[in-house]
Amino acid sequence: MRVGFFTEVDRPVVNGVVASVEGLARGLRSRGHEVYCFAPRMPGGDEDSEVFFRMPSLPLPTRTPYRLTVPLVGRRSVRSVIKRLHLVHVHSPFVTGWMGLRYARRYGMPIVYTYHTQLEAYTHYVPFDPSATRFATETLTRTFGNSVDAVVVPTDAMRKRLRSLGVTTRIAVVPSGIDVAHFASGRRDEALRASLGAADGCLLLFVGRLAKEKSLDVLLRGLAIARRDDVHLAIAGDGPAADELRELARELGLTARVRFMGEVQRERLPDLYASSDAFVFPSTSETQGLVLAEALAAGLPVIAADAPQNRDVLDSGAELVPPTAAAFAASIERAVPATEERRAAARAAGARFSLETQIERILDLYNSLSPPLRFPSTA
Repeated sequence: MRVGFFTEVDRPVVNGVVASVEGLARGLRSRGHEVYCFAPRMPGGDEDSEVFFRMPSLPLPTRTPYRLTVPLVGRRSVRSVIKRLHLVHVHSPFVTGWMGLRYARRYGMPIVYTYHTQLEAYTHYVPFDPSATRFATETLTRTFGNSVDAVVVPTDAMRKRLRSLGVTTRIAVVPSGIDVAHFASGRRDEALRASLGAADGCLLLFVGRLAKEKSLDVLLRGLAIARRDDVHLAIAGDGPAADELRELARELGLTARVRFMGEVQRERLPDLYASSDAFVFPSTSETQGLVLAEALAAGLPVIAADAPQNRDVLDSGAELVPPTAAAFAASIERAVPATEERRAAARAAGARFSLETQIERILDLYNSLSPPLRFPSTA
């Protein structure tokens, strides 16, 4: 089977979309399928390869790692690859998504769209009236969703969200998968805890992009008003709000209790999860939140903002609180080192997000859209 992925972002950017696209491509290839990726060229990114083709791009007039894709595939050999695809799978409703749609319709291929991002949660990046921008993003989501053969969403909450926006095409709920064994392989590291200031205290962990929509200011304010000084917070990640968050931590008197670790390599994450006492997640803007699945797979109890998609991911494996500083403060005051029973419950919840399960469901969807061709789910 030959599948073409069209995506709007690629490495060196590190975010949930990149991780999800990479994981799905890796899983399909492990089953013997061919996956060809088409993405904008990113500064500092890799060169083209036999399976990855990068298109020209321009910087956007906003503070974002995303680029404006110039929809040119260039070489004749690249166009011949597109013509030979069995199915197109797009990961954006922007330029690359419409490119994929155009090729799918031109060559009579089925097309699938994965809804990775609630666009309306990112309107603060656009220098226009928020109401108008929200209306435009919702219109784009509905129009593009109704132009494809099937939409993939990672949670049932997002299925309901798309239906409320007027998307009437087929919707398949397929959670994005992770390498469960990798994240379950971590070991508690006392030296790591000590380096984060929590040798004798309670260590909370956040992993993700440092951006306004992640609501990390709520978490910092909650930590500041919690009546405990033995709780420390490690923040792993980088992003456009990093400097603002460091300044807020300073203003709140949290400099000694909050460690900004910057981007942490994937190989180091299992030990970081295993060395923490709870994962904290104040964001309500996700469609799934891969880091929630990672934390569960690592056996780390979760404290998360109560949002429909977070409930879908966490099920009964977490403490869900209102997305306010006061609510997080109350939860932080109750935080204790996790028992093995709680860690086992988290690991059991995380097992639902195996990459193998995602691949099976995606291949079932692909097959249902291509009745003349039967693509095996195993190599």
